[in-house]
Amino acid sequence: MFFAFWGSLIIGGITAYCAEKWDFTHHGVVQAIIIAIGGVVLLFMARVMFNISFGSFGVNAIVGALGALILIPSEAIARKRRNKR
Repeated sequence: MFFAFWGSLIIGGITAYCAEKWDFTHHGVVQAIIIAIGGVVLLFMARVMFNISFGSFGVNAIVGALGALILIPSEAIARKRRNKR
């Protein structure tokens, strides 16, 4: 379990880096890695506590990282638009 956690974090960081390099997101590399690692940790804890998963730890890491990269910044953009009016 210990190695699965650290491996998931590394896969999440690699996923965030690739998303930035391939212009999937536009946050900056460091910000994308921080966002993705947060998503990976949340999904890892959901798997451990509630047995919710999409497959192996690696697949969960990729899904968590991409989900966080899509959801977190879009919520911040929507909030800025609401406050601008």
